[in-house]
Amino acid sequence: MSFFNRSNRLFGKLSFKAKIIIFTVLCFTATALITYNKYTENKINKALQDSKVKSDTQLKAKDDAAKTKPVEENKALQDKQKSMNDKYNQAHDAFFNKNYDLAIKLADELIAEDSNYYMAYNIKGITQCYGNDYENGMKNIDKSLEIKPDFPYGRFNKALANELYGHYDEAIDWYNKALEVDKNNPWSYYGIASIYGRKGDVENTVKYLKQAIALDTAIKAEAAKEADFDPVKNSPEFKALIN
Repeated sequence: MSFFNRSNRLFGKLSFKAKIIIFTVLCFTATALITYNKYTENKINKALQDSKVKSDTQLKAKDDAAKTKPVEENKALQDKQKSMNDKYNQAHDAFFNKNYDLAIKLADELIAEDSNYYMAYNIKGITQCYGNDYENGMKNIDKSLEIKPDFPYGRFNKALANELYGHYDEAIDWYNKALEVDKNNPWSYYGIASIYGRKGDVENTVKYLKQAIALDTAIKAEAAKEADFDPVKNSPEFKALIN
């Protein structure tokens, strides 16, 4: 009650206009406080919402980047692999066209790009062997097989290189190893047959040549003009096989 009396006395001394002014100021102040509080609340909420959106956006961006990165890396890897395979095919063609310098140059470029590109060592090695560098050629073929021991073409070229330099037992051994991983390669059978042909071994020549022809009938024409079969070409068995 005392508080009411003091308040009543205080306001009782003021004019009606002053009371109106004070009341209006108080109302504006209260309204301003309410508005400010609402504004602050909205601002905080907006900031929180913006922060959440930003956070969600950043998380999505990171997630998208995480998803995109492997795709981009995979495409880059595929593009690189295609480029290297194209260059390998060029080296392969250069070898068969007896452009040995170009074949070795391209193989070296591939090895510089990827030291584990086993096919490059293989094509370089057989090219060197045909270029009268057996020692280094065989080292490169062996390097190819060190990286990928079951590489059929590597095993075949090791057999071919040995045959080229007259190491016939080793050549037969490696042709058989090539057949372990690629039993449908007619040229491995043909290689063994040609070695037995040189030795005049009709039985084994016909045995392996027959298997080669079963896989590729065009080999008959090759065998008919192959000098390696000269020691056996007049045998009835050989004639019956290629005619």
